[in-house]
Amino acid sequence: MNVKLAPLSLALAGSLLAAPAFAEMHWQNNSLTYLYGKNFSVDSGEDGREAAIQQTITFEHASGWSWGDMFLFVDHKWFNGHSGKDGRTYYGEFSPRLSLGKVTGKDLSFGPIKDVLISATYERGESQADGTPNQVYLLGPAVDLAVPGFDRFAVNTYYRKPDGATGKPGGQWQITPTWAMTIPVGKSDILFDGYIDWVVNDKKSGGTELKKNFHFNPQVKYDLGKALNQKAGMLYVGIEYDYWSNKYGIEDSGAFNTDNNVVNFIVKAHYF
Repeated sequence: MNVKLAPLSLALAGSLLAAPAFAEMHWQNNSLTYLYGKNFSVDSGEDGREAAIQQTITFEHASGWSWGDMFLFVDHKWFNGHSGKDGRTYYGEFSPRLSLGKVTGKDLSFGPIKDVLISATYERGESQADGTPNQVYLLGPAVDLAVPGFDRFAVNTYYRKPDGATGKPGGQWQITPTWAMTIPVGKSDILFDGYIDWVVNDKKSGGTELKKNFHFNPQVKYDLGKALNQKAGMLYVGIEYDYWSNKYGIEDSGAFNTDNNVVNFIVKAHYF
């Protein structure tokens, strides 16, 4: 399957933001998160050694528009015990989703499905040593679901296309559920949210192979601000569980551990 995802995803994002009348923002939420964890696989500096401590600052933006919704985040990571460029890296994603219900003005809900969408994502990491960009384009259908007990639940399905300059094969398929659930506890709440990125097939091109992989990333956070009689939904503390088999599509082996299994401590502050 030869799919030119780069032009398609960039054109989609550009068209959504080009017309002011069409691109009316209905809501937005911005946040900064600090994460602290130990013994991450692969992301560990030289020779595949696991960093004793990894710290991350994450900026997140989510917004709802007259055409659909948008989410983006940027991670800046530091690996304690490593210096120079081995001691830090960055990674980000930009994910606009076009709501077919909103743009057609029709109610597309049926059964548990609330809306049908087209979802695009641009993934960007730090460039390789030779300057080659480390980037991937994703495009595919999505649905928003009405699931009892959940504030939101969506399932995005993607065709993955790495940048051609990297030499990595395209043609993997990814299923990405995302969710959020608020659980009242005493005078405050616990927020259970997160995502799964499940790449369901292997792909090989020449001497380069990307393996199927499974990334499970839930967070359990206590609304500390509400507990302190401040505005709800503004300040959270909690933990994040980060499990990733065959991380980055690299096959796990006895010689090189690529199965990530880490618990992070989190402090997250929202602002609007």
